Amino acid sequence: MSLTDPFQDLVDALRQTLTTLPTSPTPASTSANNASTPSPAVHASPMARPATYSDSAEDCNGFLLQCSLVLKMQPHLYPTERSKVAFVISQLQGKALLWADSIWTQNNPVIQSYSSFIDHFREVFGRPAWDSSIGEKLYNLKQGKMSVNEYALQFRTLAATSGWNEQALLTTYRQGLEPRVRLHLAAYEDTIGLERFIQLSIRFATRMQSCLEEHQGQAYPNSPLCRPEAVSSPEPANEPMLVDSYRLTAAERQRRLAQNLCLYCASPGHIISVCPVRPPRPMVSAILPSKYQMKPLTTVVTLTAADISLPVSALLDSGSAGNFISGALCRHLKLATTATPSAYQVHTITGRPLSRRCVRHSVGPITLLTGLLHQEEIHLLVLEESTADVILGRPWLEQHNPVISWKTGEVLKWGDSCFQSCITGCPVPAKPTPAPLAVCTTSIESPVENQSISIPTCYAPFSDVFCPKRASKLPPHRPWDCAIDLLPGEPVPKGRIYPLSIPEEKAMEEYIKEALAQGYIRPSTSPAASSFFFVEKKDGGLRPCIDYRALNNITVKFRYPLPLVPAALEHLRGATVFTKLDLRSAYNLIRIREGDEWKTAFITPTGHYEYCVMPYGLVNAPSVFQDFIHEVLREFLHKFVLVYIDDILIYSRSLAEHRRHVAEVLQRLRAFQLYLKAEKCSFHQPSVQFLGYNINSSGIRMDEGKVNAVRDWPIPTTIKELQRFLGFANFYRRFIQNYSAITSPLTSLLRNKPKSLSWTPAATEAFNSLKKAFTTAPLLVHPDPNRPFVVEVDASTTGVGAVLSQQQGNPSRLHPCAFFSRKLNPAEVNYDIGNRELLAIKLALEEWRHWLEGAKHPFLVLTDHKNLEYLRVAKRLNPRQARWALFFTRFHFTISYRPGAKNVKADALSRCHAPEENLEEPETILPEKVIISPITWSAETLPPSDPATNTPPGCPPGHQYIPRTRRTPLIHSAHTSLGTGHPGVNETLSLLRKRFWWPNIASDIRRYVNGCTDCAISKSPRHLPSGKLHSLPVPNRPWSHLGVDFITDLPPSDNNTCILVIVDRFSKSCRLLPLKGLPTSMEMAELLFNHVFRYFGIPEDIVSDRGPQFISRVWKAFHSLLGVAISLSSGYHPQSNGQTERKVQEIGRFLRTFCHGHQNSWNQFLGWAEYTQISLRQPTTGLTPFQCVLG
Repeated sequence: MSLTDPFQDLVDALRQTLTTLPTSPTPASTSANNASTPSPAVHASPMARPATYSDSAEDCNGFLLQCSLVLKMQPHLYPTERSKVAFVISQLQGKALLWADSIWTQNNPVIQSYSSFIDHFREVFGRPAWDSSIGEKLYNLKQGKMSVNEYALQFRTLAATSGWNEQALLTTYRQGLEPRVRLHLAAYEDTIGLERFIQLSIRFATRMQSCLEEHQGQAYPNSPLCRPEAVSSPEPANEPMLVDSYRLTAAERQRRLAQNLCLYCASPGHIISVCPVRPPRPMVSAILPSKYQMKPLTTVVTLTAADISLPVSALLDSGSAGNFISGALCRHLKLATTATPSAYQVHTITGRPLSRRCVRHSVGPITLLTGLLHQEEIHLLVLEESTADVILGRPWLEQHNPVISWKTGEVLKWGDSCFQSCITGCPVPAKPTPAPLAVCTTSIESPVENQSISIPTCYAPFSDVFCPKRASKLPPHRPWDCAIDLLPGEPVPKGRIYPLSIPEEKAMEEYIKEALAQGYIRPSTSPAASSFFFVEKKDGGLRPCIDYRALNNITVKFRYPLPLVPAALEHLRGATVFTKLDLRSAYNLIRIREGDEWKTAFITPTGHYEYCVMPYGLVNAPSVFQDFIHEVLREFLHKFVLVYIDDILIYSRSLAEHRRHVAEVLQRLRAFQLYLKAEKCSFHQPSVQFLGYNINSSGIRMDEGKVNAVRDWPIPTTIKELQRFLGFANFYRRFIQNYSAITSPLTSLLRNKPKSLSWTPAATEAFNSLKKAFTTAPLLVHPDPNRPFVVEVDASTTGVGAVLSQQQGNPSRLHPCAFFSRKLNPAEVNYDIGNRELLAIKLALEEWRHWLEGAKHPFLVLTDHKNLEYLRVAKRLNPRQARWALFFTRFHFTISYRPGAKNVKADALSRCHAPEENLEEPETILPEKVIISPITWSAETLPPSDPATNTPPGCPPGHQYIPRTRRTPLIHSAHTSLGTGHPGVNETLSLLRKRFWWPNIASDIRRYVNGCTDCAISKSPRHLPSGKLHSLPVPNRPWSHLGVDFITDLPPSDNNTCILVIVDRFSKSCRLLPLKGLPTSMEMAELLFNHVFRYFGIPEDIVSDRGPQFISRVWKAFHSLLGVAISLSSGYHPQSNGQTERKVQEIGRFLRTFCHGHQNSWNQFLGWAEYTQISLRQPTTGLTPFQCVLG
């Protein structure tokens, strides 16, 4: 096959297609009938080619539609599948053309079929079948400044691919309309259908637009609609009452009156009341009695003035330009009237005066109660000849914007402004009203309790959200359907049929019958089969269960996080009103992803079924539902809504704001077809029980019911019972001060995974203390980010504690927001006091990072360790402190010292941890055969004294108290033994303090060492160095910088006359090698390699004197090859190699002490001398060389 241009095949196909085109266009058929059924000899008219396509997803469907029309109308031009594909490719450009080139060149099977090519094209460039953003755009689409035609076009475009049902689309379309258009359409039910409703909205908008254009340029140019007028004046001095319209100036009015011109159109020959160009005027339509008049829309309202409260009939008239009260009712109620600024006359729809009498008085303000919830103060004009008691006209309707059912006359929904100003609680009137506008409560039949449940009347428009029948319907498919993806290669789960009792069989039949009727399940032919059985409820009923354990084991887990309840509750600060909502059959509101239903199949003794909705028991069910409900209420989360699976908490600062918040949540639940269980909902409560907490405006407390359960909890007898108790108590640990300290004896019983529970008296005391702490737990206040925080910390030898507080209340005082305590682990117990206190600060900041990091105000850290005040300015920090200091830079805080006597709360949290008992003996890594016996002190073999009578209370735990008669022998043994070698005061004190204690131990040791005769003879005096000294660089690891020297001219001992001393300047460790004489350079190199380099690695630097071995070329070449620097001390200045010289003196002192009587036996004590040097604590490091090197 020869290599050709990659476009050659495509060009050849196009050329072949173009050769079939006719030379001239074929005339079109002259009749519609012929056009619809053309004869084979006559071709359709050629069509324009579609615009070229690049890669726009929005233009994809339109481009493919145009291509399909061309191919359909001109089939003779593209007879083969490949020619159709070539035609589509010829209309591509840019990225789309590059993609087509690749599949055409590779002769992909897709191009052999036009339908396959189009499907593949849509997958690459088109939008997915479901786009989650479409639903959001559709829900947020509002008419705004668009015309209804433009709004309807956009809505239809989005609705076509939204997947919503018609009812949801109609409700959303209605809510997006401009309020005045929506008001005109309020009488139409949702059952007329979406398309019919859209056509009606366009028709109403067209009529209003025609009205506007007909009267354009007249006295009300600012109004988009034909605004209603109230009344006009029959007297020259009165003004026309044009609502929101242009008013004539006084000079213009006088000019028109003087010239006998109309006050409306400025034309001569007529007055304003009979102006021919004046638009039809709104009127009080129901006042004129007529046999042809339709039945007016009336309701009953309650008027309250002074001490009189009277239910009266009110006419709702959208054509009235004012709100009126009849003169007879005004006199009956003895209402005080006020003269109006001008006299007004009421007109009919024809523009003629209704009566010779004008409106000259008004009353108000008086209280108008509509139904049992909507209350307002209103002013009414007095209309003498009115047949209605009260007329509520266009001003009242515009102000409150109610949605009214024209069949029943009930208000379905009040305007948003009413929730802030008009809607109050649910007052009960003194006298019953015969036909209220809206009922006070909505009764809902609960299938569980079979009783009537009441919801506040302000939520009556959302009664469908609480309807059990709607909740039992099969929900639609959504983007959040529960997907069940299985691990590849795993077998399908197959359960077994469990035998059922007679009551269980009856319950199963009822459940299957009901679920089939609802569409929740359907018969299945799936190869999977999970077991079906029943468990007994607390009330004795039976709950159906499906054993999905095998399915869950092979399901890919969906890791959507569930909310952290304690962290979520911290958003409730400032809330005073709470509403708790509970979703009905929450999981059943989610569909199983289409195609995954077979995986949920279960078997019963009577059949094989599978779920269409998400059942309980699936491993991903909680995460899937949490993801869905978060998307539904995302814009409300942590603003005024908390959601945990099917529990919804709404919180607000005021009742008016709360009603608006609840209404918004109910509206959103309705839009997504989610329904509530009214019997488990609580509305407008000052405190609620939510997820085991008692929540109110002051803070958070534990649930009293669970507190009583803990109070009556029996002592655990098994490991499982203890774990269950601690798990329950841990849920409330934030309320209990010293929690980890109190539970320490209990948690110690679970250490090392014991097989049985060994209960102790300390555990009984801890168990009772924890139960008592539940009954006395304090109220934790909600943290306020606008106030500065105070963090109190402390650390002891066993634990750390902290308290997060804020200044709140009047008078202002420090209130706890949270407690924290933790037991130190074995490694942290070894920290010195400074590092433990610093650890307490670090752990506290980690615990409350979400409040302290980025806090609005700098916070204060109180500690009883004064040195920590200088943490920010310290010049040298150890590696651990440096890491923590880097963490501290994320916070803006100040450390302040407070004496321990005042740091009571944090100190108590840290010191209540019991020390570890029955600590395990440290294990050795050496085999037992190389261990002869442990080194012990003679004092340890003596019988201990009675601790109850002789041991002082100040004796630290783990130390042995030494009576006065045993102290001197113990000091003598520690100071003069071969294993110690007459150390100084500090070394001897450190050696004894590890195991023993008595009062004044330091002074006793100092007195003994200073009086030691051998030390006075053997030890050289110490003098200040002369001249200025320059210290050597500080090493950063063991055995990286060495010092070497010789001890020479010793008495022969086993033919050895000198000692090679090698010192590690980092750990102060040393090696002592006996030699027969001074070695050569090569011998010196071999000694270092065999005794140091092979064990500890190649060093970086070696310091030595200027002996011939150290200045030879062999020595320099050896270390040059190894990359080791050679440093020679100054001539006649041994202080340059001071550490090595000091070590030489120590070794000489040791040998003189033990060999002064047998000087030729020093070689036998050389090993003890080396052991002594590596086992004593060094002042510069605080560790022994052995610990420093080997840990």
